[in-house]
Amino acid sequence: MANAQALRTLLQKIDHKGYPAYKDTKGSYEFDGFTLSIDHVQGDPFASPSDLSVHIQGKLAAFPVCTYNTREKRIALQDHLLRIFGKSITAMDRVAKGSGKSGRVFITRPGQEILDRSACQIHPKDGSIIMRFQVGFPANGRTINSRELIHVLFDILPGCVEKTLFYNRYSRGQKDAVERVRALSEDQAALRIMLKEAGMIAFVANGAILPRESGASSLPMKNAVAFQSPESMEVEFMLPNHGSIRGMGIRKGITLIVGGGYHGKSTLLDALELGVYDHIAGDGREFVICEDTALKSRAEDGRPVHDVNISCFIRNLPNGKDTSRFSTEDASGSTSQAAGMTEGISAGATVLLLDEDTSATNFMIRDRLMQRVVHADEEPIIPFIDRVRELYEKQGISTILVAGSSGAYFYVADTVIQMREYYPYDITEMAKTEALAAQQKPVESIPMSGAGKSYFPIDEGKRILHKNRIFDNPRTKIRTNGMNSISVDHNEIDLRLVEQLVDEEQINALGAILRYTYQKLADDRLTVQQILDRIESLLDEKGMDAIGARGLARPRKLEIAACLNRFRR
Repeated sequence: MANAQALRTLLQKIDHKGYPAYKDTKGSYEFDGFTLSIDHVQGDPFASPSDLSVHIQGKLAAFPVCTYNTREKRIALQDHLLRIFGKSITAMDRVAKGSGKSGRVFITRPGQEILDRSACQIHPKDGSIIMRFQVGFPANGRTINSRELIHVLFDILPGCVEKTLFYNRYSRGQKDAVERVRALSEDQAALRIMLKEAGMIAFVANGAILPRESGASSLPMKNAVAFQSPESMEVEFMLPNHGSIRGMGIRKGITLIVGGGYHGKSTLLDALELGVYDHIAGDGREFVICEDTALKSRAEDGRPVHDVNISCFIRNLPNGKDTSRFSTEDASGSTSQAAGMTEGISAGATVLLLDEDTSATNFMIRDRLMQRVVHADEEPIIPFIDRVRELYEKQGISTILVAGSSGAYFYVADTVIQMREYYPYDITEMAKTEALAAQQKPVESIPMSGAGKSYFPIDEGKRILHKNRIFDNPRTKIRTNGMNSISVDHNEIDLRLVEQLVDEEQINALGAILRYTYQKLADDRLTVQQILDRIESLLDEKGMDAIGARGLARPRKLEIAACLNRFRR
């Protein structure tokens, strides 16, 4: 490995040469206390910036073992270091002038969720650190201006590394911040375990701030109503650092969230669907926790479906189409929701989150008048209301549903929460009383009495992921389009309605996983479930470096399944 002086000498040597001479800098260089690796050099000053990484030995970084000795704490510390290093390194941005992206510095900017990212990785055994970022190598036109790069790499970067990645250089305040990150992560992990032991699928702490600043911002809304649990649903846990914490516990089973428009129903559900992730301090949702295998289910008109068994929800199609191996390139609202729900259950979902507003009406409910006019044997769809109880009792899958227009789910719900001006009220007893009274009247929203044959448990274990010749070509390009989609040689995978994806780097990771899956795993023998298990094991054992090192955030198994299932292959 060359030393830092060798890099300085090389940069001085290539000054004023053509831009391709920068390629000679690729490699690793030993600086004082860290190694700088130039991993990829851009082709010209207008191309994507060059990839750099800083490597620090664990004994030099010297973060206390207790801050990274579990997976949750390690990811939280990585997230913290990435945030503070990112703030520090902004001092380098545009310090160097020149053409194109000269002097630009890019680094991952995490949101409110704490994700496992390739941008910062801590080795779980020795505490060594890798921090990845990008720098636009300076040029005037296409002529190298290496003096500007020397200023960035030798005068500014070492100071950023020293004050953010060496624990022994931290002030008391910085060390306290690391301790708070450790404590919060430990408490969040402990609370998830306690919830499972208590037979609960979700928890919302008293004092939590659920509303967000706006549709374009995930920051907490200022002056928002703080959450307060109904007394009948309030539970208490003793966390290792925070101590006693009280809030609303949601037990396994069927939970209905109702209320008038704009009273906070969807806001509560939104918080729960993102409760599968831990959140940073100050977010307001630090202790909004949901079972990490919860799936947000919705209608997705137009999505492709490949050989999915939706017969537990849809049967006897008029064209004789087999719903035990249902395929279409243009699913309807009901078939798309049935397929998405079945795929999710097969991938390990144990909780379903639904909002009436984004669900297919005919998939959710058929009122009594419609049943009288269109007889059950003439309707292929078995509404979700006639499966939700069986789904829980035979599959152990709970449901949390937001409803605002139909009271039919009162009959099957275990718990009914009414939101009034962002405050929750437990109205289970009253709702059940009203539902019982309504059965004696000609109410048109009483659910069907039974749905015939049981179709549970769902058997989706035989779907094979076949090879795809597109990936035989090493030049096949996979591009991501923000949070919207992945393009595989112009074949779009639409991910806009996979609502529990929260970061563009998760989309990048899905693209990398897609390539790895079809190049390394798909062999016309492995099932979708087997492949998902192998990907999970690979990421657990080797981390995201196994699929790529640049700009990735790990998605859940459910989102990996959603991506594979939406590929129009």
